[in-house]
Amino acid sequence: MTNNVVISPVDMKERADLGIKAGDTVRVWLKIEEKGKVRLQAFEGLVLARKHGSEAGGTFTVRKVSNGVGVEKILPLYSPTIDKIEIVKRAKVRRAKLYFIREKVARELKRIFRRTTPVSLATKGSAELEAERKAAEEEEAKRQEEEAKRAAEEEAKKAAEAPVEEESSAQKTETTEEEVVAEEAPEEEKKD
Repeated sequence: MTNNVVISPVDMKERADLGIKAGDTVRVWLKIEEKGKVRLQAFEGLVLARKHGSEAGGTFTVRKVSNGVGVEKILPLYSPTIDKIEIVKRAKVRRAKLYFIREKVARELKRIFRRTTPVSLATKGSAELEAERKAAEEEEAKRQEEEAKRAAEEEAKKAAEAPVEEESSAQKTETTEEEVVAEEAPEEEKKD
């Protein structure tokens, strides 16, 4: 098996770690394309079932009641048409599949989900990921600017130190020429 196979362009580990299970109330943000534009639409409801675990074809069934009519959607967990998934509430249930909820009346539902606790878990949406990417690029640009400034300052320091060294070497050469003249003078005196 090769590990380089990409099944879906979404962050699969993040969605698998979310741990959606039956009894959760979730808000799923779906990408809907209309007239060349993509908009987000929320679908909030109760998770009735989770099938196929966290494998590539894993799905979950979400049910909501809209205007007195029950609406269910079976959504692939790693679908790129899902922008983000938020777990709104998590209830303690004793079954893996809650299909019996379809026949229950609202009064009985309240009794069953009495022990729900509010939860704030969510995956990152495309806008949040884009903002993080831009922030990382800006940090990288700032770091490169600082490095360039440091390098320029070091070069300026070296340039400021270099003329001082040249002057001292120029003085050394002048003294050596005077010494040479002084050394030549006694030899000329000796010849005379």
